Amino acid sequence: MQKPTYKELLEAGCHFGHMRKKWNPKMTPYIFMEHKGVHIIDLNRTAECLERAAQAMKILAKNGKKILFVATKKQAREIVQKAAESVDMPFVTERWLGGMMTNFMTIRKSIKKMQAIERMLADTTLTSITKKERLTLAREHAKLTKQLGGVANLNRLPSAVYIVDIHHEHIALAEARKLGIKTFGIVDTNSDPTLVDYPIPSNDDASKAIAFITNYLTEAIREGLQERQTNQTYESEGAAAEA
Repeated sequence: MQKPTYKELLEAGCHFGHMRKKWNPKMTPYIFMEHKGVHIIDLNRTAECLERAAQAMKILAKNGKKILFVATKKQAREIVQKAAESVDMPFVTERWLGGMMTNFMTIRKSIKKMQAIERMLADTTLTSITKKERLTLAREHAKLTKQLGGVANLNRLPSAVYIVDIHHEHIALAEARKLGIKTFGIVDTNSDPTLVDYPIPSNDDASKAIAFITNYLTEAIREGLQERQTNQTYESEGAAAEA
């Protein structure tokens, strides 16, 4: 996997920070300069941090770990959902439900309820429910799917979370930190990078910048998954040869 280049990051607009008045002083090491009252992010630092995060994600994927993608901002939702689905990772792109990780058992109950309704609606032989009841169930199923569809296959807590805009997703970040779950996050100049294990300094508002960072990390996950599959194939072939 090629390292992210300065030119690619520049073209994606990753260097545009927030207005100086919204600045978090802890972002100082990642700021290159101020231009017309706007902070400009040091893209050399972005490239380093992105590469470091990608390597860590690749190892997690290679070890069969799950990384939860979190992005509820309008301009990030579709990008993040597509990326997560492409590598079969869980995601939250609607509202973050408080306690989604700290109260995981309750969330699992809601997921089981959603799956039970799904089975009922799919069962064409079921005649005990009226048309009105079926409609009510369908509405409830749609609501639950919107909220929990992205984590339906998550049977245990994820090993890591990837967050677009840690300032916006502060509840998700706080829950991950409380549980000791590894954190990866895009941090803009208004955020505190010390709250994340793997901060990636970048514009977290422009969809082009979000897409570049997210797709780069997703590619690293894909490589890790491929290596895992290759290793498993070798192991099973070795076991077969020994037998």
